[in-house]
Amino acid sequence: MDRNRIWLYISKTDLETERRQCLQEGKDLSPVEEEFQRLAAVDLEDAVNQPAAQALLDRTIALPVRSDFPYQEPSDLESIRAARPAAPALPPLRLSADELRDKAYGAWLGRVCGCLLGKPVEGWRRPRMWGYLKETDCFPLGGYFSLDAPEAIRGRYQVTPQRPFIETVEFMPEDDDTNYTTTGLALMKKHGASFTPTDVANFWLGEIPILHCCTAERVAYRNLSLLIPPPASASFRNVYREWIGAQIRADFWGYAAPGNPELAAELAWRDACISHVKNGIYGEMWAAAMIAAAFVTEDVETIILAGLAQIPHKCRLAEDVGAVLTWRREGTSYDNASERIHAKWDEDRAHDWCHTISNAMIVTLALLWGEKRFGETLTRAVQACFDTDCNGATAGSVIGILHGAREVPGEWTAPFNDTLQTGVTGYHRVRLKDLAEETFRLMVQ
Repeated sequence: MDRNRIWLYISKTDLETERRQCLQEGKDLSPVEEEFQRLAAVDLEDAVNQPAAQALLDRTIALPVRSDFPYQEPSDLESIRAARPAAPALPPLRLSADELRDKAYGAWLGRVCGCLLGKPVEGWRRPRMWGYLKETDCFPLGGYFSLDAPEAIRGRYQVTPQRPFIETVEFMPEDDDTNYTTTGLALMKKHGASFTPTDVANFWLGEIPILHCCTAERVAYRNLSLLIPPPASASFRNVYREWIGAQIRADFWGYAAPGNPELAAELAWRDACISHVKNGIYGEMWAAAMIAAAFVTEDVETIILAGLAQIPHKCRLAEDVGAVLTWRREGTSYDNASERIHAKWDEDRAHDWCHTISNAMIVTLALLWGEKRFGETLTRAVQACFDTDCNGATAGSVIGILHGAREVPGEWTAPFNDTLQTGVTGYHRVRLKDLAEETFRLMVQ
């Protein structure tokens, strides 16, 4: 299939994803099961009859949730807030202006370090990543991925300088994870903290080319172009509605609301609801709230709980992140906890690899087993695989705030020379220190 059509046209793989997504949402598929099987049986490689597939997606989105479904998973903000658990007590924000600047700068540095660590191996599954690391005596992962390996090993693992292995880096190259963080800054700079989902949608349409978006975002963009407004733009024929795309857009909202997880989560909801539903939204709210909490507490478990306090108590994301917390309390090893995540989520299935919940579990794993150490937090987010650059970046924001720029190790920041390249208008080649200063000026305190 033409790559420009991916995530715009419905494929047989998309229908497989939709079926799995509906089952996870607790929908009874019996009225549409025969249609799923009929379309899957057509011998057209990955292509599928578009009118028939569109009609099927219109039916699946309208299916009710089973009465025995054990989770409570609304998508509107009022209902989400009504379903939240009690929040942990957090100290008030008592940082000076210089301390806030330092933590904002640390957040940007940490996000870029984590993204750069995971970017060369994005899409690699464990046999490939771990095999390369072991054959180059770099397992467990301890730093950036390198091209420094015998030619036979590089060939075996398809390692080429076309990806940003550390020898090729002079600045942080453009990536969707950092594009969306910069988009959040530009959006809030234009509209202030009172921006609306419609403002987000209009910003995308005016500033981001559609083919720079992936999965749920590209479908939402298509819907917006068809004059389908938020929040319907998130669910109309969108099989990726709970994938990780919103979670990777969370970080700036946490930067903008230091010490205020509830506000960070609300800003995140306004952003997420144009492209995601249910746990897709919760992932962005959870991550933003965690990042906001990191400005006022260094206790990692409290930070994670502060994130969970902004989403429904009885949702799938809260249950699975809570399981990782339990494993940590029980003394489970990092390796064993990683294996448990892989046992539940199959990295060889695109839906599992790219889902919000599987990757939220990896971020939680990294934060807890990273022991508040900068490098260990990043490497444990990436070594576990799944969406490596996304998870490294999210964990990096939290650990970057905890350390502050002054304490971020220089060996992690030196390769990109404090410089970020983005696809956002006005920010094509920028210094991270300048982004941190703009962030400081936009903070809601």
